[in-house]
Amino acid sequence: MVKPKIAPSMLSSDFANLASEAERMIRCGADWLHMDIMYSHFVPNLTIGAPVIESLRKHTEAYLDCHLMVTNPLDYVEPLGKAGASGFTFHVEASKDNWRELVQQIKSKGMKPGVSLKPGTPIEEVYPLIEDENPVEMVLVMTVEPGFGGQKFMPEMMDKVRALRKKYPSLDIEVDGGLGPSTIDLAASAGANCIVAGSSVFGASDPAHVISLLRKTVEDAHRS
Repeated sequence: MVKPKIAPSMLSSDFANLASEAERMIRCGADWLHMDIMYSHFVPNLTIGAPVIESLRKHTEAYLDCHLMVTNPLDYVEPLGKAGASGFTFHVEASKDNWRELVQQIKSKGMKPGVSLKPGTPIEEVYPLIEDENPVEMVLVMTVEPGFGGQKFMPEMMDKVRALRKKYPSLDIEVDGGLGPSTIDLAASAGANCIVAGSSVFGASDPAHVISLLRKTVEDAHRS
């Protein structure tokens, strides 16, 4: 059975206190910390890069789950590896010609490779990356258009999650966008086990309770 991994999205945290926010999330029971890396191309927003990951790594041993919304992910493998990133998830739309080299490079720097896809991208596009002799180890199904936090969950994306779980029973399947207590049932029952949650965790009066609820829902869904 795949393990639940709850990953608060640090995009929703107080950036002025990133180290203490990371520590608070781990104390509240988070498994991973989800880091959204955007450079104003591929998506319009600008967030953080390798220097921030490097600074944060000095203050936490947590798994830093980095999601790269960039047009040239290969350029970021070495800097993020040096900075201490744990996972490196790139977009299939940005790596159609060089994903094999990308996966090999990510693994060579000691990071876990993942692939993500936008809502409009057919799920079949990631199958070759999972079935390759040197495969990705996680698929991130975006449940909102990537680029900004606080958007509404797109339930129709659960068809992609169901297709993945049926085909790859032991794969880590991550969902990101609009996840929280009101949408976790749909995601967990479809087969997602890695849950990125931003506003629903950071905006809660009791983040530990929300993280616990997300985990229990995933556990219960995968038992049944």
